[in-house]
Amino acid sequence: MNSDLNQTSAYVVGLDAGGTRTRALLAPAHDGDPEGEGVGGPGNALTVPGHDLTEHLAEALAHAVPEGLRGRVVAVAGGFAGASRTAPDEPGRVKAHAALTVALSRLGIDADSVEIHSDIEAGFASAPGHPADGLALVAGTGAVAARITARACTTTAGGDGWLLGDDGGGFWIGREAVRVALRMADGRGAPTALAASVGRALGVPGDVLPGDVPGPYGEGRPYAAGHWTRARREAYRMHLLPAVMGRPPVALAEFAPLVAEAARHQDAVAAGILGTAADHLTGYVRALEPRPGERVVATGGLLGPDGPLTEPLTARLAPLGLTLDWVADGSQGAVALARLAL
Repeated sequence: MNSDLNQTSAYVVGLDAGGTRTRALLAPAHDGDPEGEGVGGPGNALTVPGHDLTEHLAEALAHAVPEGLRGRVVAVAGGFAGASRTAPDEPGRVKAHAALTVALSRLGIDADSVEIHSDIEAGFASAPGHPADGLALVAGTGAVAARITARACTTTAGGDGWLLGDDGGGFWIGREAVRVALRMADGRGAPTALAASVGRALGVPGDVLPGDVPGPYGEGRPYAAGHWTRARREAYRMHLLPAVMGRPPVALAEFAPLVAEAARHQDAVAAGILGTAADHLTGYVRALEPRPGERVVATGGLLGPDGPLTEPLTARLAPLGLTLDWVADGSQGAVALARLAL
């Protein structure tokens, strides 16, 4: 075991294992910037099969920790989507610990401390100063808010997974994109650029996509519902549905950027999806009974500096006396938690 923590050459590893990717950082045990980084596949402890989870963790760790330094790692902390510290036998926590133990053993990393945290706790700890108390909001593939007390998640709102919840997250937004495209195709929904962009992304033939109606001098205008013939609509649906059903459900999150792009071009349907998503995130925060001025640490691609939900959510939180403190991901927080474990 690596028990001599006074060695300046000792290291810790922090892991941020989310629904889309796993990121690992190698950093000095006591202070200093990260010296190694690695990325692997999805790390949700509940939805990723155990063998795959182990492989994704091993991939990220192998890139982050050079062989010559693996014997010097004294502590590892992982923030996992789908894991919780509510009980020692919580299923996501048990599964994450088992997969991480195998991955570390495979690489010859024999750390004194190996701790599993939720991705929410790691994200919150990534904020400047590594705070211990406040509110955390995650809006990436999924969506969840939590109250953090003494660096532990004590209350959550949302985060129930793509099948049962996560309203307002990337999967929800991507699924809405496909749903409004299908509604436009069968005549129930308003015209939207998402019908064409979703169709192109799924390989629907161009000759059945909604596009432009040629004008008398070559200019075009978007198809209205009446210009997209019934035969083309049915062909569109015939191609779109199998393409969606043939992919893993969570892959619908890949269409969230299409909604953001359409909204930037003043597509009312896309803007409505983003507005509803921001309403859902606000609802998560409200459910935690926030106090005015309380810190809200946000992470996830939907809430970054260029995130499509940052502006609408900021406007909704302002009347509550709340502002967002954004962090890129939970890997820096996981490093901080690993150091604290020492």
